[in-house]
Amino acid sequence: MPSFTALTTLPDEEAAQALADALETLEPAPYGVGVFEVEDGSGLWEVGGYFDAPPDDIALALLARAHGAKDFAVSEVPDVDWVAHVKRELAPVEAGRFFVYGSHDADKVPEGRVALRIEAAMAFGTGHHGTTLGCLTALDQLVAAGADKRNIADIGCGTAVLAMAAARVWPGRVLASDIDAVAVEVAEANVAANGLEGRVEVLEAAGFDHPTLQQAAPFDLVFANILKGPLLALADDMARHVAPGGHAILSGILNPQAEEVIERYRAAGFSLAERAEFGDWTTLVLTRAEQG
Repeated sequence: MPSFTALTTLPDEEAAQALADALETLEPAPYGVGVFEVEDGSGLWEVGGYFDAPPDDIALALLARAHGAKDFAVSEVPDVDWVAHVKRELAPVEAGRFFVYGSHDADKVPEGRVALRIEAAMAFGTGHHGTTLGCLTALDQLVAAGADKRNIADIGCGTAVLAMAAARVWPGRVLASDIDAVAVEVAEANVAANGLEGRVEVLEAAGFDHPTLQQAAPFDLVFANILKGPLLALADDMARHVAPGGHAILSGILNPQAEEVIERYRAAGFSLAERAEFGDWTTLVLTRAEQG
């Protein structure tokens, strides 16, 4: 059975949220409403309604006008088995020594590679996105340079692919955290699927705001593959939780946003060790200043 989407944009989050609240009162009612920041540097926020039946075009037009939004773009979404589709489309990903694959590609794992199994139904953070690929590549380069990290955190872990990759190459402790409870469940399932229970501990937390993270600090290495806004807000906290001489691998940064992030982290006591672009996205490797 097909479904329908109705999408528009607004220039700020408060206005977008107000429109989303109003969208929920429509008849027929949407089965879901979402508000998302558009990740293109425009500052726009997208408001989306998701319907089982065609939405009322006139009601949508009146809502958009009342809230100063562009007209909703309404689209019919065909009935697709998305899990099967994802399995077909997501080929294994290689990033240096790392090989990220779904269970449907278990027979393709090359010998001698660090294999990480991520279920295709849990596609966010599989390694196909430029941000995850960039972080895995940066990790591979740290290992190749002889780095030895024994206390590691993955902030905003998603599937926990980065935390698991670190656990596979170093024997130390790895903490993985995410603000989203569903992401935590996904991460725990992937940790179990890779036989890394007891090596990777998954926590529900915003940033470093968890007693386990605070007690484990300072970290030799911190991953933060999130977005520019949260990364900027996290800079001072990152400096407090990364050991002197330790590293932070940051991504979720559109290429034009990289300089702003670099300057913010320099002000917090980090220096730029490596910068690389993967498609539209930049990955940064930063070094925490040595004390004294």
